[in-house]
Amino acid sequence: MDEVELAAERLATAARTKVTCAPVRDLVGEDEAYAVQSRNIKARIAAGARVIGRKIGLTSPAVRRQLGVDQPDFGVLLDDMAFEDGATLPTGRLLQPRVEAEVAFVLGADLTTGPFDEQTAGQAVAYAQASLEIVDSRIAKWDITFTDTVADNASAGLFVLGTEQTKLADVVTRDVSMTLSLNGEQRSAGTGADCLGDPLTALAWLATTAVELGDPLRAGDVVLSGALGPVVPVAADDEVEATITGLGTVRAAFGRQS
Repeated sequence: MDEVELAAERLATAARTKVTCAPVRDLVGEDEAYAVQSRNIKARIAAGARVIGRKIGLTSPAVRRQLGVDQPDFGVLLDDMAFEDGATLPTGRLLQPRVEAEVAFVLGADLTTGPFDEQTAGQAVAYAQASLEIVDSRIAKWDITFTDTVADNASAGLFVLGTEQTKLADVVTRDVSMTLSLNGEQRSAGTGADCLGDPLTALAWLATTAVELGDPLRAGDVVLSGALGPVVPVAADDEVEATITGLGTVRAAFGRQS
């Protein structure tokens, strides 16, 4: 196997066995990281999963500081990652989960002709929602660089969408405020401006990047635009609630099942 195959297999084995692995930066660099991600996503699709959107990572300065990286990345959302508001999530599927609150966009039109800015990307948005993303690293102790997290599907795990669907005409995404509570205690806070200055800026970056890579965003896609504040570690039996002004509240519990 070449280095891309070896890196993909290392991450896939960790996900399958639920035993964290060493970083993959000894095998691949930044230029190969998305090829590793793509290889494992294609394997999951071949096994029956379906692509339903993308996630943007590392948009919050606080999260970039926490993880020691300095630029955004993106990953792929599959249908088996999605859960309804208030669901009990299968913590047994995860290795070392952390939760963050984000503005989610659901697209009503394709984004195929870039580059995009906040206005042109926003015109394709059907509505926005509050969301929780449960990030998870297959790499031991979250010892990640940009290369590692990209290869690991941007450290994607699970996600939950709130029930309120808000038109962009009714909310200014850069001005929203977020609070996130763990077991009734506030543990994270932030604003839309903490996500690359505006969650729509993150969407425009992703849409432009996706076109450049030949795989544009499509109508119906869910886009998790990035954390609005610091991530919070979670474990079985925890309960999380996040409120984003103008977008409502989203909740999840963490069960012990796989």
